[in-house]
Amino acid sequence: MSCPFLGRVQHPKVGGTMYNTGRHVSLRLDKEHLVNISGGPMTYSHRLEEIRLHFGSEDGQGSEHLLNGQAFSGEVQLIHYNHELYTNYTEAAKSPNGLVIVSIFMKISETSNSFLNRMLNRDTITRITYKNDAYLLSGLNIEEVYPETASFITYEGSMTIPPCYETATWILMNKPIYVTKMQMHSMRLLSQNQPSQIFLSMSDNVRPVQPLNNRCIRTNINFSMQGKDCPNNRAQKLQYRVNEWLLK
Repeated sequence: MSCPFLGRVQHPKVGGTMYNTGRHVSLRLDKEHLVNISGGPMTYSHRLEEIRLHFGSEDGQGSEHLLNGQAFSGEVQLIHYNHELYTNYTEAAKSPNGLVIVSIFMKISETSNSFLNRMLNRDTITRITYKNDAYLLSGLNIEEVYPETASFITYEGSMTIPPCYETATWILMNKPIYVTKMQMHSMRLLSQNQPSQIFLSMSDNVRPVQPLNNRCIRTNINFSMQGKDCPNNRAQKLQYRVNEWLLK
């Protein structure tokens, strides 16, 4: 499905290379299938550069953001750069209004999101067991990664991996997508190291909680409604691994 608040997703079919970076699972898109997003809180059009997966050693942890003090099993981060102002991702990442990162929670279920299923099925994920392993994927539909919601929370913040430039607009979707227990287990078997080194699971690859520092938090969530997957009652405390605030 498409994500309504983003307006139009241009050229949703993508391919790329999936990597074990030693820190996270990364899908870096090839340059033949460009995906641009616009709308929502964005002033400019942004181009998808990379998709990163963060996940925990246990089902109750692994997301870089916390919702009402609750962590999720993992988090998908779609990293986009401002291609209207900057020529490439490297330039945009260290520049004002450079990045938009769409963040989607992962939650355990008996069935999985179709996009993640392509990345996390046994035949694919076992190709990147060790650091620097890579595997080509093609024919992915980027629209399938989005949950069935137009609601989001957004704020101006930083990247969560070094050098942590303060150049990112974060957009947190208000519903999760799903992975199976087996797929979570397969990710936990990925190593931070190369085959000749001791095995260290890549899980719990999250940044510690950071202070809000007076940042403005915006949302289009209707607080008169509550969903079972991402509870959003008014006056509940929302905590994030990159920010923390009390929503009034």
